[in-house]
Amino acid sequence: MKFVCALLFAVALATPTAAETILIRDGRVVTNSAAGVIESGDVLITDGRIAALGANIAAPRGARVIDAQGRYVTPGAFAAMSELGLSEISGSGAPNDASVEGGLVAAAVDAAQAFNPNVTAVAVTRLEGVTRAAIAPSGTANMFGGRGALVTLNGAAESVLRPRAFMVLELGETGAERTGSSRASLWPAFEAALRDAREYPGRYRSGQGGAVLNELDAEALAPFARGQGLFLVHVESAADIRRLIRFKRDNPSLRFAIHGGAEAWQVASELAGAGIPVIVDPLSNLPDRFERLSARSDNAALLHRAGVRIAIAPAPGSVDAHQARLALQLAGNAVVNGLSWDAAFAAVTRGPADLFGVGDRLGRLERGYLADVVIWDGDPLDVMSAPTAVLIEGEEQPMVSRQTRLRDRYNPTRAR
Repeated sequence: MKFVCALLFAVALATPTAAETILIRDGRVVTNSAAGVIESGDVLITDGRIAALGANIAAPRGARVIDAQGRYVTPGAFAAMSELGLSEISGSGAPNDASVEGGLVAAAVDAAQAFNPNVTAVAVTRLEGVTRAAIAPSGTANMFGGRGALVTLNGAAESVLRPRAFMVLELGETGAERTGSSRASLWPAFEAALRDAREYPGRYRSGQGGAVLNELDAEALAPFARGQGLFLVHVESAADIRRLIRFKRDNPSLRFAIHGGAEAWQVASELAGAGIPVIVDPLSNLPDRFERLSARSDNAALLHRAGVRIAIAPAPGSVDAHQARLALQLAGNAVVNGLSWDAAFAAVTRGPADLFGVGDRLGRLERGYLADVVIWDGDPLDVMSAPTAVLIEGEEQPMVSRQTRLRDRYNPTRAR
């Protein structure tokens, strides 16, 4: 009997406040679904999921009511690429797991194993309305950057949503530099690596030899090489993108998405036809490298207009543990440069969720979806706006971080 009581007590302690029933009343509800925007709308949350949306929903008995007072009510933002939770201080040694050195592992790098939900950047990012993120280290010694993960930003000990969710791959200038300093060697090396992975364990168990990958990397790459995972490919130039499209045509079972794509607007219709989405940075508009000579600020708008699925995030080279929070600001810049508000907001919510295969539960306010909900004091894409409440799976998050605590502690107007 004592054991049963102890077990029930433990279960009670472990039950999250997400089980609470919450009614968010009178908001400008951006659903990201066919329902569009519901003016003076309500959102009912039960057991961590959206139970109902509409106008004048009656509050169930015992429900807590949050009055949105006509403010924006939206899905939580999704950082489509970051190093969030992999380092406390970028560029430092011990607290930095975002940089992988040496030649032991590349494809086998596993971001989920290094994610730390307690780093200060997690709370800072959550305060900006970001509730989920895709994370991966900054790079390795060869073309494979390792396996990225999808994470939840609630600070919980078990907050990896999906480990090994995608494989980072360099097929542009950076990849060429790491494989003989030429694309002439890059693509044969990639094809040989895929062969090794598809044949795993084969020659590795028989002692046959002749593989270009070590056994650790071959095992890690195997599911992706067999079409069971997503390759997130860094390419920038139109020529490299066309090469990727041709490779996709010859290997239809493989799944690709592009991160970067500064010149993607030049091949937008081809990308749409190939079904390859692009994670684009609206501020990546300068010809700072040969592969970005045709970069332009309306890249996102041109891609969307052509029917390419897009997400918005910092470009490769500017991704670090502290910039994931800028996703909404970048989306606002895309609006300035011709992308519609709806498309820009979707590109930091629904777009990443769909791209990474979790669009059936995240990125929308729709019945049955996880209740990642943010209430804003203004337009979410306006840099002057901020969340007034953030809920992750129906659990209201503390609106504090190390920075807010320091602000409050040293505020000269604070009563001493």
